[in-house]
Formats: sequence, structure tokens, C-alpha cells
Amino acid sequence: MTEPTVPASEVPQPTAQRCGLIAIVGRPNVGKSTLLNALVGQKVSITSDKAQTTRHRITGVRTVDEAQFVFVDTPGFQTKHNAALNRTLNRTVHGVLADVDLVLFVVEAGRFGLDDAKVLGLLPEDKPVVLIANKLDAVHRRAELAPWLKGMQERRNFAEFVPLSAKKEADVTRLFKILKPYLPEQGWFYAEDALTDRSEKFLASEIIREKLFRLTGDELPYTSTVIIDKWEEEGELRRISASIVVERDAHKGMIIGQGGERLKRIGSESRQELEHLMDGRVFLELWVKVRSGWADTEEHLRSYGYE
Repeated sequence: MTEPTVPASEVPQPTAQRCGLIAIVGRPNVGKSTLLNALVGQKVSITSDKAQTTRHRITGVRTVDEAQFVFVDTPGFQTKHNAALNRTLNRTVHGVLADVDLVLFVVEAGRFGLDDAKVLGLLPEDKPVVLIANKLDAVHRRAELAPWLKGMQERRNFAEFVPLSAKKEADVTRLFKILKPYLPEQGWFYAEDALTDRSEKFLASEIIREKLFRLTGDELPYTSTVIIDKWEEEGELRRISASIVVERDAHKGMIIGQGGERLKRIGSESRQELEHLMDGRVFLELWVKVRSGWADTEEHLRSYGYE
């Protein structure tokens, strides 16, 4: 006796994989890096109150069920300075936008200024753009958002409008569901457990730079960078030597601090975070070097890893 056959149309089919590149763009300090870290579920991009903190194209990856989201955090569009560093950062943003399937345009909920408008004007017309109204927790009267949203919708035909707080897990989970249909049906670009395409060495330099900005406040101009000079691995121990590069001797003194206390604190906080990130011991040595005009020369920028 033969088994009854099930029609092919009734056999459950495996769900097709989806994968796409998603750019996160906006003016400096709207919370792009905080949003990226929340979406990935781990810190891959540094955050600070200082504008122009993010300087590189940083990819964060998150796989949810059959969909792989490849997020690209970008430098905030630079509209106020014309140094070589700023031109390089803007080229990075334009390069990202040419490649992606979807754009997340991040603004502060209820706010839209001239710098936001400049960024919006640079977004490609042929890509779907999702308006992310971030920092919703800072809005005290939600009713005030309705006229603001109406004004935003008149500026561009956004594919979606998502008010959220990047610090709330439920908001981040909701965002994945909204973005999923915009991903093309295609195979994943990365392994299922991948979090970023950046190396540990790159993440180490970024974490040191974050501590540098956080502990110097507004004293230090943003034209400072961190270079990894030495990276050695001995089992679970990493020996790292890094240089903080500044433009003037006065900046060097700001970083070192009285009796070297500030530099020690930058090193201590960086080491603790690196040990947590890399799940092992870290020996970190920091130096401060003066390289006058490094942010104004394309050659220096390339040698320091700027694209």
C-alpha cells in the first residue's frame, strides 16, 4: 500500500534568507553610534558628547531569524569646516550611500535644524529612507510631535517614520520588524554570529579615542587620533602600545594632565573596557605625540587609516 503523496504546494518551504546594507546617517550628535550599538547588541562604535566622534565607516551585523541586517555607521556630515579631515569624512558618507539598500536618517525627535536639512538634501532620491526620530525619551509632550511629523513628511516622502529611544530594547526590537521587508532576498554576507567587520586592533584604537574625548571634555580639539604601534598576543594576554596624536604641544599637556593623572585614567578606563570586550587580560601602554597639521594633509590621513 503506497503512502498518500502530499502536493508540492502544501510542503512547507524554507524561508528565503534576506540580507541588506543599511546606512545610518545624520548630523553629528543625534545618536547614530548609540543606535548602531543597540542594533548590534554590542559596542562596535564609540560614543561621546563631542561632535565628529565617528570618523570611519563602521559595519555592525545582526542576524535575526532568516534576516541579516548589515548596518553602516557613518561620520556625521561635516558642514562647518573644510579641512582635509572633514572632506575625507564626507567622502566616506557619500561612498556608503552609493552602496546601500536602505537609509536610516536619524534626527532628534521634535527637532530639525539647518544641519539636519543639509544632510537630508544630500540623501539619494532612489533609495528608501526611514526617518528615525531618536531620543524620544527626552520629549516631554508627545502631542507636540504630530505637527513636527507633518512638517517632516512635507520635506520628503519617507518610507517609514519610527519614533524611538535607542536605549530601549523594545524600541530596537520593533525597528528590526519594520526594516526587515526592505532587505533584498539573498544570501547572508557574514556568518550568523558575526557582529562587525572591524578588527580587534581597530576597535582598540576607537575605544582609546572614546576615553580620550570623554575625559578631556571640550578642552581638546577633535583633531586628535589614536594609532596602534604594537600588538602582541601571548595566549589570552594582549600587549598593546598606542600613540595619541595631537596637533600642538598644548594639547599634549591637556591629555597628560597634572602629574600624568589624566593619561593614566585614559589608559586605565581603556584597558578595563578592552579586557571586557576581548575577554582576556590587556597590558596597555599609551604615548602622546605631536604631529602639527596632521588633519590638514591627505597623506597623513591615509597613513593614519582614513579612507
